[in-house]
Amino acid sequence: MANRRNAFYSLLIFCLVMGVISGRTFFFNLAYAIAALLIGSFVWSWAAVNWLAISRTTYARRAQVGRTLDEAFSIRNTSLIPKLWIEVLDHSDLPGHNPSHVVPTLGPRRRYQWETHTLCTRRGEYQLGPMTVVSGDPFGLFQFPRQIAAVSSIIVYPPTVPIHRFATPAGTLSGGEAVRRRAHFVTTNASGVRDYQPGDSYNRIHWRSSARKDRLLVKEFELDPLSDVWLFLDLSHGSLVERAPGTGNGSFATMPPPSLPPSTEEYGVTVAASLARYFVDKGRALGFATYAPRREIVQPDRGPRLLTRILEILAVAHSSSDITLQQMLALEANYLARGTTAVVVTASVDPRWVTEAYTLSRRGIQVSCVLIDPRSFGSTVDTAPLQNMLEAAGIQVHTVHQDDDLTAALSYRVTGVRARAML
Repeated sequence: MANRRNAFYSLLIFCLVMGVISGRTFFFNLAYAIAALLIGSFVWSWAAVNWLAISRTTYARRAQVGRTLDEAFSIRNTSLIPKLWIEVLDHSDLPGHNPSHVVPTLGPRRRYQWETHTLCTRRGEYQLGPMTVVSGDPFGLFQFPRQIAAVSSIIVYPPTVPIHRFATPAGTLSGGEAVRRRAHFVTTNASGVRDYQPGDSYNRIHWRSSARKDRLLVKEFELDPLSDVWLFLDLSHGSLVERAPGTGNGSFATMPPPSLPPSTEEYGVTVAASLARYFVDKGRALGFATYAPRREIVQPDRGPRLLTRILEILAVAHSSSDITLQQMLALEANYLARGTTAVVVTASVDPRWVTEAYTLSRRGIQVSCVLIDPRSFGSTVDTAPLQNMLEAAGIQVHTVHQDDDLTAALSYRVTGVRARAML
């Protein structure tokens, strides 16, 4: 394009010089025509990127690895001047997301639309936009870019795998009795009935009692006596082990999504997210703690809002904390009451955290561990001594290796001997 303009500039100068030398009108008329062409092309190119209305619609601000992000784009020519071509360049940093598009001829007051469907392959928080609109004149002499600075963000949650049954110790009763705390949601424990109040859901009406008392009565519920579950995710920098892409049993670059990168961090985050979904679906009161690298604590609660909060933390979590697993267990042990179940997800082979976990078990806290085997990710540290220590301390261990089927690895079936020991 620059060479083409330079050719017209050279031709314009040549015509002017020849007109001055020869005095012929032909050269001056040709020079005027070339000058008019250059000016007209310049104005046309400037007008081509103005008087445009561009809209970008993101259907959801939350996505998950393995699912698609859908967006719709619309561009409208608000002027009476046709746009011969428009190139829309998107500068989003979401991996694999490329909604850039070339818009064909756009007549006066006409609209053009297109959609994009991007498969999310990496968790994290990403920026959508900005965009650049580029267009030019029919002769290809000028191009004008126009920056669209509007940006938005999207969070991609880590993937989760279905867990059919995760072996955790059975919940215990506080002091040998049920916890007498009213619940604003439906549980399996109905404690009594009361008079209907405006706003009560119809599915809570106890029809037999209402018919007997000749007035509407609704059921009241209590929290179940199962113990709280605390999920501890170790994201310390010292426990991180990862392979370079393209090495090991499989290459992340060649695996179909949503295959996990060869990193203990990604496996730990996926395991934690899957366990969180499992316990929420089971209606258990779940708490969550990690340092990623900031301290993130979620108090025990139930319901989808709790799961959303945990997934938001895991989406941007990274193994950059200097707090070791042993230090985290020591710092957060005050939140754990007797009878609580603690599930630890880690790739650390430091025996000091096992000592801390054994101390918790002596306090009446049931401890389970999901051990991400660092040897399968390229580490040379032997995990056999650590596993022996965990078994000697009475801590249940679920071992996960690189390229394992996480559903099979976490859906553990308890043997009869262990089941009786847990009751």
